[in-house]
Amino acid sequence: MVSRNRAIAIGAVVAGAVGIAVAARRTPAVRRLLDGEDWLLHEPTVDYRIVPVVTDDGAHLHVREYGDPDAEPIVLSHGWTCSADFWAPQVNALAGKYRVIAYDQRGHGSSDLGTRHFGPDVLGDDLAAILEATITSDQKAVLAGHSMGGMSVMAWAGDHAKQVQQYVKAILLADTASDSLIAETTVVPRFPRIPARVATSVLSSGLPIPTTPFSSRAVKYVALGRYATPAQVAFCEKIVRECEPKTRGLWGAALSALDIHEALENIDVPTTVIVGTADRLTPPTQSRKLAAALERAGVLDRLVEVPDAGHMVSVEAIDAFNAELVRLAEEN
Repeated sequence: MVSRNRAIAIGAVVAGAVGIAVAARRTPAVRRLLDGEDWLLHEPTVDYRIVPVVTDDGAHLHVREYGDPDAEPIVLSHGWTCSADFWAPQVNALAGKYRVIAYDQRGHGSSDLGTRHFGPDVLGDDLAAILEATITSDQKAVLAGHSMGGMSVMAWAGDHAKQVQQYVKAILLADTASDSLIAETTVVPRFPRIPARVATSVLSSGLPIPTTPFSSRAVKYVALGRYATPAQVAFCEKIVRECEPKTRGLWGAALSALDIHEALENIDVPTTVIVGTADRLTPPTQSRKLAAALERAGVLDRLVEVPDAGHMVSVEAIDAFNAELVRLAEEN
């Protein structure tokens, strides 16, 4: 049995690093090819426009729009402890052709905390407000969500079913889950049964993340795969560290008991599920469950499992992730 102190020590790594078609097993040669993608991690040089969005409770959400305002839209929703900056690899690669819209989740980056009690309904309502402000029914978007961003997409579909067909033509759910977040994580494989009350206290902690020589290795272990480059690790670590501890704690508590699986019933557009096979935070078993539910509903486009990639698949396998976004945009 895991002691509470040891579980919290283990979980502190998790809290600091979250949110944070099947091919041949990745080889060192492929790793060298992936190193060439690291230029896409640089801060975008293309200018962006701020789209003003104010929620019902008065929270100002930071929404950026890159590229030609008349181009086909792609909307990107980031994960826990990240920000719109997480999508730099997608903005750099796609903003020349598409209108790329990225926003800071409530409490993250430059978006306000607001006054509402955090829960999936807030994630969904915020996304609904952003889509209303940026998308028209005559030019529907590809909507992509990573980790908590994928949960935002599912929660939005659950509470705003009429918007799905109105604003979106295809969806991409990346390294995410609809429930059982604590029960199914494999971050600590030897101790899979950390008591729920302990895990919840870890996720809801508002303590700062300490800076140690071990921190980069911890981020890589928890959030990325073994072939992640130093640039990819540094990119993710920087973004995670910029998240306010209070935000991390409030959203961590909200996600610990998340169950939005019924929301999948309202997704009625082609949907791809993509996951890294080495994702420890939201393991492939959870993506397969999502894919199975979507297949039963007749809307699964395909399930993509990226060999050896971890939780940050859009950073570790940029070309594969971007290619799927483009495919969904071009084929739907």
